[in-house]
Amino acid sequence: MPLEIEDKFDVPADYALPDLKGIPGCAEVSRTLSHQLVAIYFDTPDLRLAARGVTLRRRRGGDDAGWHLKLPKAKGARQEIQLPLTRSAKVVPPELAQLVLAYTRGAALAPVAQLETRRGLTRLLDDEGAVLAEIADDRVKGTVFGDDPLVRRWREVEAELKEGDRDLLKRVAKRLRKSGATPAEASSKLGRLLGEIPAPHRSEPRTTPKPGSAGEVVVSYLRAQVAALNAQDPRVRQAEEDAVHQARVACRRLRSALKAFKRIVTGTEELQEELRWLGEVLGEARDLEVIRERFTERLDALDPSLVVGSVRRRLGDDLLAKEHDAYDRIRETLSGERYFALLDALDALVACPPLTEYAAKDADKALARIVGKGWQRVVERYDAARAIEELDRRETAMHDVRKAAKRARYTAEAVGMREQAMRAETVQEVLGRHQDGVVAQGLLLEEAEVARQAGEDTFTYGVLAGLEHAAAVRAHEEFPEVWARVS
Repeated sequence: MPLEIEDKFDVPADYALPDLKGIPGCAEVSRTLSHQLVAIYFDTPDLRLAARGVTLRRRRGGDDAGWHLKLPKAKGARQEIQLPLTRSAKVVPPELAQLVLAYTRGAALAPVAQLETRRGLTRLLDDEGAVLAEIADDRVKGTVFGDDPLVRRWREVEAELKEGDRDLLKRVAKRLRKSGATPAEASSKLGRLLGEIPAPHRSEPRTTPKPGSAGEVVVSYLRAQVAALNAQDPRVRQAEEDAVHQARVACRRLRSALKAFKRIVTGTEELQEELRWLGEVLGEARDLEVIRERFTERLDALDPSLVVGSVRRRLGDDLLAKEHDAYDRIRETLSGERYFALLDALDALVACPPLTEYAAKDADKALARIVGKGWQRVVERYDAARAIEELDRRETAMHDVRKAAKRARYTAEAVGMREQAMRAETVQEVLGRHQDGVVAQGLLLEEAEVARQAGEDTFTYGVLAGLEHAAAVRAHEEFPEVWARVS
């Protein structure tokens, strides 16, 4: 998704746009004729999109007429998706409606407001004619639909980055401020228009933990991870690179934090189970993606004479087809009531967290104690694993060590204890390489059997299995030295 990077300014009705010539990096200033823009904004009746900084509109006029969806991304930058105008002005295109389900939770979308904008556009160009930035001078009439329509009028200026860099945008902003423009109080026109309208789903927290307390640190972390999960939802639906991985990580971090900090935030056992369920749904596609890329790299590194039969198809295209099927199941899950209920429960948790008396304790001491217990759990599980003589049972026990290390890492990261987090991550990484090799061997044996029954040459599967076995053995042999260093 392209990012929209812009600065917005409030200006009085008689404001005069300054001369923008001479800005370093800009060779020419081009003014165009004004545009008349009419945008209809869609939301749920209780303004769930507006409450979370999402805008969905159908706009006529100007150079970019069409459907526009703007999703939260980061400070000063937002994800924007555009589709051509459709014949209907009242029905949102299904592909856009799907992308906001994490915010609407299945509620119907309908027109809620209209913005009529008379826009004067100024472009800053480089010496080759490329547009570096656009400055829009907008006179706006906003109408909120309803039994008693609300009408507002104002003027504002937007400076949007195109092919230029952020330094150019800073210089433009400085000149605008010198001419009397002030940074906009609202992040969008719709936000300004709807600012006075009650929105039941606005996500301001209703409980504020004591400053400097353990509760403050933990709740802040939980809120960040809930926001991360919501932000990844549209990207997962479009199967964007790394999106399903980031969404699963947010699930794991939330679940780990709720487990680790149960003395601070209580009564979350059911929520933990739902996060585990969602993580497993996301994990199917992610695991297929990782193993497919792993096998592709292995095959590319082999001498071509060792790659025989249909191994590339089975370990490439066939796994990719399974991955696509897994994404279809993810999209179905992300459109279901169980998922919406989970998101509602997370919103309720971070808005009004069920804090214990322990949450009021000093953050440094209380959280250091919890992080220390997390690492102690890793130590105890490794001691138990080393005492097991049976190989299969020891393998299972070492997998438990890895899971404990991952939880210890997430716990330390949550409270900003970087050194402790890195120690746990080192253990997790080495044991992860061992586990990945074991899992890869199992999958290769399954695929080889399918190929054998189809009458195909299975030689290359054996070569790959040998490589995976060697990788697993190396990680296994490396671990005692790593453990001695980190413990």
